[in-house]
Amino acid sequence: MWRLLTLTLLYVMPTITAWAADTKTGIFDSRFRTLQIELEGRDMLPAVMTLGGNDTLVISFDELAEDHSYLRYSLTHCDASWHPSALVYSEYIDGFNEGAITDFELSEATTMHYVHYRIVIPDDDIRIKLSGNYLLKVYREEDPDKTLLQARFSVSENSVGIAAEVTSRTDIDTNDRHQQLMLAVDVGRARVNDIYSDLKIEISQNGRLDNTVMLTAPQRVSGGKAYYEHIRQLIFPAGNEYRRFEISSVTYPGMNVAGITYSDPYYHADLYTDAVRAGRPYAYDMTQHGRYKIREYNSSESDIQADYMLTHFSLDSQRMTGYDIYIDGDLGYRRFSPETKMHYNDELSRYKAVMLLKQGAYNYSYIAVPSGSDRGFTSVVEGDFYQTVNEYTIKVYYRAPGSRYDRLLGVTTIFSGK
Repeated sequence: MWRLLTLTLLYVMPTITAWAADTKTGIFDSRFRTLQIELEGRDMLPAVMTLGGNDTLVISFDELAEDHSYLRYSLTHCDASWHPSALVYSEYIDGFNEGAITDFELSEATTMHYVHYRIVIPDDDIRIKLSGNYLLKVYREEDPDKTLLQARFSVSENSVGIAAEVTSRTDIDTNDRHQQLMLAVDVGRARVNDIYSDLKIEISQNGRLDNTVMLTAPQRVSGGKAYYEHIRQLIFPAGNEYRRFEISSVTYPGMNVAGITYSDPYYHADLYTDAVRAGRPYAYDMTQHGRYKIREYNSSESDIQADYMLTHFSLDSQRMTGYDIYIDGDLGYRRFSPETKMHYNDELSRYKAVMLLKQGAYNYSYIAVPSGSDRGFTSVVEGDFYQTVNEYTIKVYYRAPGSRYDRLLGVTTIFSGK
């Protein structure tokens, strides 16, 4: 009963205003849940559109409510580091930089009532003119200064060639705990002024934000190609395969689910207690690199017929002094937040956490963050194994002399072990 009372209070918290400096994907009002940013037909790849192409970006989310709200959205152009660019909206938007969210549906046959919203880009009101990074903000019509949620996506020109590979034969170990990237960027078609100083290369691993690398100079240049090789920043801890669970049914336990119960007003899904995998042998598992997919097993309309479940995580471990343990993955929007933080139960000698999640199939991992730090490590709980299949996304940015924004010239995704 205590866990129900605690969580009931949690999910009626008042609206929280987003920090002015916060440009990460996230939700700032607990009545909103399940924020997804997907390219139609490519929902298991990073949210990157092609400038002038036929891509359609869909941003969807739910509001825990009986009826819809009058919501609006706007776009902010950002630089390579996700700070707002020095541009006015008419420079990067064809149309008005404000749109009403009119595509919504009420949930059907669910114990928790919600409204499902969709935003499609481009639409009749907003069309994007420039490449780069974009932050979409959602707010109530009557309170435009209070951001309810926000979502990142990028728009690429696809004007450069990116050749990359990842290897476990690194400059610090061989077939052990790390993976190293090497890449070459062919800027021939992009007409870059100074390859040495005007390019920025961002590399991310599995969508994580805490260990993203930004390179500002190549190791060498030959002709129209910039080479990035034997660079210490391009050595990543290899990590481990993501863990998985499925809560697609409210009547029987799915993958990694020990049991499902109902205690008004919530379904509860108790996951099997996880073990620390550091120091254990590596075991391959095909995952979606931290993503999740909404699915109710008996429905063709999962977006509005999937229910919400309080999902209980537990990790069997002694207290890890000096570290905070977080649940990593898109289910927590890659944030080290109060919702994704594990709390130690001395009586059970376990870390515990509870998240309100919509029915579906999920990936997750445990990240250990040293106290006072914003950088996490897989080595403490999951272990680092050179065999791990990781997804690396490489973005090439260019700011021309005198320009006020960073163009995104190209993006590619590669996988280790493939």
